[in-house]
Amino acid sequence: MPPVPARWRRGARSPVPPRLLQRALLVATFSAAALILLVLLQHRHGPKAPSTSTASRARVFSDELPEDSPSAEQDAWVGDAPVVGDGATCASVERMGEEAAGAGRGSPELASLRVRELIRRHFELHGAERVRTLPAHEFCKQGFVLGKASEAGFGNEMYKILTAGALSVMLNRSLIIGQTRGLYPFGEYISYTNHSFTIHEIKHLWRKHHCARTYGRDLNIRVDIFENPLETNVLCSDWNSWKDPIIWFDDTTDAVGIQFFLKNVHPRMKAAASALFGLPDSLDARPNTFGELMRAIISPSSTVKAAVNWALKGVNPDIVLHMRMMANRPVRARKAAVLCIKRALQICCTKGTPRVALVSDTPAFVKEIKSEISEFAEVLYFDYKLFTKTSGLQIVGNAKPLDFRSRDWGSAPRWVAFVDFFLAAQARYAVVTGAHRRVGTTYAQLIAALAAANRHGQEPSGANFTFLSSIHSNLLVDGLSTQVGWGHVWNRYAGPLSCRRQPHQCALTPLLPPAWWDSHWQSPIPRDVRRLLEYGVRLSNTGEVDERRLAVHCRSRKDHVKRYHVLPPYKNPA
Repeated sequence: MPPVPARWRRGARSPVPPRLLQRALLVATFSAAALILLVLLQHRHGPKAPSTSTASRARVFSDELPEDSPSAEQDAWVGDAPVVGDGATCASVERMGEEAAGAGRGSPELASLRVRELIRRHFELHGAERVRTLPAHEFCKQGFVLGKASEAGFGNEMYKILTAGALSVMLNRSLIIGQTRGLYPFGEYISYTNHSFTIHEIKHLWRKHHCARTYGRDLNIRVDIFENPLETNVLCSDWNSWKDPIIWFDDTTDAVGIQFFLKNVHPRMKAAASALFGLPDSLDARPNTFGELMRAIISPSSTVKAAVNWALKGVNPDIVLHMRMMANRPVRARKAAVLCIKRALQICCTKGTPRVALVSDTPAFVKEIKSEISEFAEVLYFDYKLFTKTSGLQIVGNAKPLDFRSRDWGSAPRWVAFVDFFLAAQARYAVVTGAHRRVGTTYAQLIAALAAANRHGQEPSGANFTFLSSIHSNLLVDGLSTQVGWGHVWNRYAGPLSCRRQPHQCALTPLLPPAWWDSHWQSPIPRDVRRLLEYGVRLSNTGEVDERRLAVHCRSRKDHVKRYHVLPPYKNPA
């Protein structure tokens, strides 16, 4: 039997033709070269952290990462944060801030001065000074809005008063500021306008003019509770048609409640709200509405004003830094705040040595950051202990801090927060706010709003006034998702459009906190999507309101009426 050919033997190898071997080597060479080129391109053009769109940021943050900085900060510029640019799927806080603060949308100062004139005309016509002199047949037709606050957190409680003031403008009614046992809220520290009534005075005038007996108008109050979504009529009712003498829009502890009227289904209500607050998606700048209302409604008491003057020594601060630390002292928060102050100085271009005022609930943090700021600025801080020893002035009120509130409000006596507030409202160019956890609290919002209102219309022009948020990198690991709570200014940007793993951010901040998600880069968190459903509002993932569903919801429900008698109803003897 002849032997089996070699190529058919088990385990034998067939010879490779030289031409085939050359082709294989050539393909391998090209593949290796392409792989090397791809690696180089990825290294050069790979994922970057959110870029800023202002040239100044590169200068300001050039010294952000010292050699001894923590590793988390060193890694802040790398990771899986999407690139911000055309077609971007997320944005940095600074980019959000540029659009939120109205860059390229007209002058916030002009918009605010328009609202200032609107408020002035309103109180000229509906203020207490004129209305209390009306004859009986006119006075008994007048409508009122009640603003009633307790003495809890100043920011939340002041928003209740300001909401009532705004609603009185929208509805052409007079303002009542409620009292408790004959005292205004925070009455030891704040003086209120003579444009407002008290309930006691309204009851007196109602009896005097026989409004119930002669004109058939019992003195009652209709209450609408904003934080009860199943009962509030804020979106579905035309409040202009309500005939009750007094309306009380309760539980409005931030800037959001009154701005819900921007989505009211009745055109007249929506127009009234838009005239006062502007439209979020408009090309025009939005006004500093709450700042203008504060300017018209409140002022410091004489003793608080004296304490402010003692601290200022005749010179207002150029920049104010407010830090809500809640007894914490993180290094990153301090470094980010110092860099943000430097940016504020670049924006306002002050000459000479700038003056920076510090406001915080944590005295130990103030001492630490004061030494760093002192290297480039004169630092001002209200030392209440020195004030009580040397000024010869005494501020009446609760001299001891409330133990159960010490972590939230700080260890200082309650009245110190009011001196700090009105001192900070004297800022000439900028307010910078930062925090251990949530940035832009209601207290900080109102400081910036009043400071801007004090500058708008003044010379040099208040158009240069800036509100900045200092947000350190630890708060941005998952974007702005930690900024929960409707009272915080960045809550409407806390959804999926906020880039993860951002470095320290020093962002322009709107003086009027947004209440909806209409603007670019705003997106809701799931909790707020669920909460809005309770109000009958369906939001998309990026915050657009389903207007058709809201209209259907409003048609399917009836107004909820909760009414109380202020005076016993009149009974006709006949």
